[in-house]
Amino acid sequence: MKKREGSTLGLERIKIAKRVAEELSDGEVINLGVGIPTLIPDYLGDKKVYLQSENGLLGMGPTPDDEDINMDLISASKKPITMDTGASLFDSSDSFVMIRGGHVDLAVMGALQIDQYGEIANWAVPGKTILGVGGAMDLVAGAKRIIIASRHLAKDSSPKLVKELTFPSSGVRKADMLVTEHAVFKFTDNGTELIEILSDMSVEELRKITGADFTYGDE
Repeated sequence: MKKREGSTLGLERIKIAKRVAEELSDGEVINLGVGIPTLIPDYLGDKKVYLQSENGLLGMGPTPDDEDINMDLISASKKPITMDTGASLFDSSDSFVMIRGGHVDLAVMGALQIDQYGEIANWAVPGKTILGVGGAMDLVAGAKRIIIASRHLAKDSSPKLVKELTFPSSGVRKADMLVTEHAVFKFTDNGTELIEILSDMSVEELRKITGADFTYGDE
């Protein structure tokens, strides 16, 4: 299986995908968003989950090798994919019935910003061209659990985890967890809790590059 390793950025994305994969449980129906979440199928190990692509597939498999790519078989992220044995194909309207009907156990998606309580902004940047919401709002409203898989900082080096959103919200539902290349955070009614450090940063160094307050350990 072809793994997308090499650059520092690529390795950080893989680190995030591997850590998110640890949170998945056998039997779950899981929707994977664009970007980092698309790497997760390559790092499931022996876990038996059902990966959904919102363009109409339940049973998405790992990334194909170059010689096995079928350009008629792509995910909602426009990436070549494989299908697991027993996979099901259907139209996108049925796919969104699954999402809106509460049949997706977990959605893993990226984000432009996440506030200290887990509210997500992942579809528009003020002042820039808006391409449309896509399935983000449906997933935020319909999935039973939400994990954000994202780099810690935006391209302009601003923190993605912030006290308050400045970008348009994707919905009133909150994310349960955020996984970055540096840390794993959990969101509660009381705010953000740091539950694991994934890099060689100290807690204080992590605070300096994080835009929201967070608790750690017995704090």
